Amino acid sequence: MTAPLLTLQDLSLTFPGRAAPALERVDLSVRRGETLCLLGPSGCGKSTLLRLVAGLETPTGGAIDWPDNKPEIGFVFQEPNLMPWADVAANVALPLRLAGMGRRKAASRVETALERVGLKGLGKILPRELSGGMKMRVSLARALVDGPDLLLLDEPFAALDEITRWELNDALQNLRAGVTILFVTHSVYEAAYLADRVCILSANPGRVHALVALEETRTTGAALRASPAYAQTCVRLSQGLRQAMEAA
Repeated sequence: MTAPLLTLQDLSLTFPGRAAPALERVDLSVRRGETLCLLGPSGCGKSTLLRLVAGLETPTGGAIDWPDNKPEIGFVFQEPNLMPWADVAANVALPLRLAGMGRRKAASRVETALERVGLKGLGKILPRELSGGMKMRVSLARALVDGPDLLLLDEPFAALDEITRWELNDALQNLRAGVTILFVTHSVYEAAYLADRVCILSANPGRVHALVALEETRTTGAALRASPAYAQTCVRLSQGLRQAMEAA
């Protein structure tokens, strides 16, 4: 079994002014190199858990253990959050500029990141000229540009049409090598397609309801989506999600 990149130990969070915790006693390990999807009903704390891992929130109980040093983290939010006045290349280069990287080295990194997400040659385009799917590709390139070991994605494709969403799922599959991915989604179909494991959370407060391993779905593309194994996985996850909602 692959060693964990991080481990959540008895992790809890209660927001100020609220009696009930948003997350309670979450125990979860994220293995190095895996894609782990967080699946659960609205309000179960999926996004909050991601923000705790990123260091954007502080737990009120438990701890996040990094067996090695805390790695470089890339974060893709629900909205692309692009600078409308800056072109695609400048948007992708933002983390490098903030880190003080030189212009020439940054330009090379940006070009590589754009190529990885299928936007080669589009660095001079402004965000207003892009479709929703292309904007999200820019956001993904920005998260990848400084070579993170851990990529956090908070329902980045939820607002897109189904075809664009599948295209971006395919793009993400092609980016898996060498990166650990923690992906928040409401979609059992997306989780079944992307994940090595799925953590199903129940709500009120958010707790781990079940961990489901999906090693049987490691092929990709149209062949996977049409396979009996994929359909069976979607049913398993749907049943687990329903049970988590009933538990809440």
